[in-house]
Amino acid sequence: MANTFLQKNTVTATDAKKFTYSGWLKRTGGVNTSSAGDRFYIGYLDGNNRTYFTFAGGDSLFMYNKTGGTEQLNWESTRKFRDVNSWYHIVFSADSTQASQGDRFKVYVNGVEETSFTKTASPGQNFNWGNQLAQSNNTLRISGGEAGSNFFDGIMSHIHFIDGIAYPASTFGETDATTGEWKIKTSPTISNYGNNGFFILKDGNSVTDQSGKGNNFTVGGGTLTKTEDNPSNVFATLNPLVNNYGEMMALTQGNLTCESTTSSPAWKTAVSTLGITSGKYYWEVKFVNVHNAYNTGVMGSNVLSANAQNPMNQNGWTGFYNYDGGEIRTDGNLTTNDYGTYSTNDIMGVACDMDNYTITFYKNGVAHVSNASLSTTGRDVVFPASCHYQTNGGAQATYNFGNGYFGTTAVSSAGTNASNNGIFEYDVPTGFTALSTKGLNT
Repeated sequence: MANTFLQKNTVTATDAKKFTYSGWLKRTGGVNTSSAGDRFYIGYLDGNNRTYFTFAGGDSLFMYNKTGGTEQLNWESTRKFRDVNSWYHIVFSADSTQASQGDRFKVYVNGVEETSFTKTASPGQNFNWGNQLAQSNNTLRISGGEAGSNFFDGIMSHIHFIDGIAYPASTFGETDATTGEWKIKTSPTISNYGNNGFFILKDGNSVTDQSGKGNNFTVGGGTLTKTEDNPSNVFATLNPLVNNYGEMMALTQGNLTCESTTSSPAWKTAVSTLGITSGKYYWEVKFVNVHNAYNTGVMGSNVLSANAQNPMNQNGWTGFYNYDGGEIRTDGNLTTNDYGTYSTNDIMGVACDMDNYTITFYKNGVAHVSNASLSTTGRDVVFPASCHYQTNGGAQATYNFGNGYFGTTAVSSAGTNASNNGIFEYDVPTGFTALSTKGLNT
């Protein structure tokens, strides 16, 4: 949701002393160095009456409230939140009427109450929360601050706000009896959402309130796109935490677009968040700005450990090298060439078969290189990856691991996909599926 925010007007709160926020959030920004952070909720009347929640500088969780000019909440978690692959379920349960200060504001992450914070100010008793005082003027916002900056960099789903009741995390999620994982309740039991309560982003990118209160949001800025990625099925992205040899591509658009941002030529690498140990998986790469030193394929876990300047020259790398007529490079060696290269706006389909250790590359839906052998090194886990040698802006590509978009542009045709997992531009080869948690567990 970078540069995108949602907003709505409010009316008099049902009970300004109590509220609940529940949301599923997937971060894509990597390590956050901004002190203002990625704000994912704010209720704002004025500078003296407001509440906001954010991932702050250093990736802590920061919560702030001011009422009548007095800080009633200034907490920063000691735990860091740097996972850019999984979803976090975050619940804030507020009730200033409680006799015990420890019960006036509770924070839950994936069903577990957080208890370790640096606290500059803590809630008094029987005060009205600043966000509950906000009225009119679109002062309730999802993503960003009151000035329209500090947007949340990531994906959101199932955002609930209950005006007047403090609910625990168990209202919105539960532990899976088989896996032990915290999972979503898609239709939680809420007795009354209150005057300003809402439930948005339930299925896709709809900002229509599903609570029955009619508290619909509008998109105040940016573009709100739909994603197949959700708390029940996490899709691969590129990983901003992998910094191979200190040289990584800049990642944008949900960590699915990679490009060079250096003033002098250097090898740059982008690696997926999910790895493959077995099975058959398909993904697509659109070359927004192709270059003849661009290599796309897979890398073994050993290549990550090697931390080499040029991963393409390491044992464990298998990829299509857009150079010298089009080559297959394995373990740093040229195996075959003269296949023909990819041009700007071409879409490469990649079908990786970890059961038979082969990889097939497609060009705009047609097999370009069929069943090339994967490297025999690092087969325990392989990761989709790209690397290239170029200066600033010299090469750019955007991945579609199944969300149905290249950057912010939806696929134009949506090919067939027998697995019903993911949306792609071209037909998914028989027996292959998207690289996601659902695909990995098929």
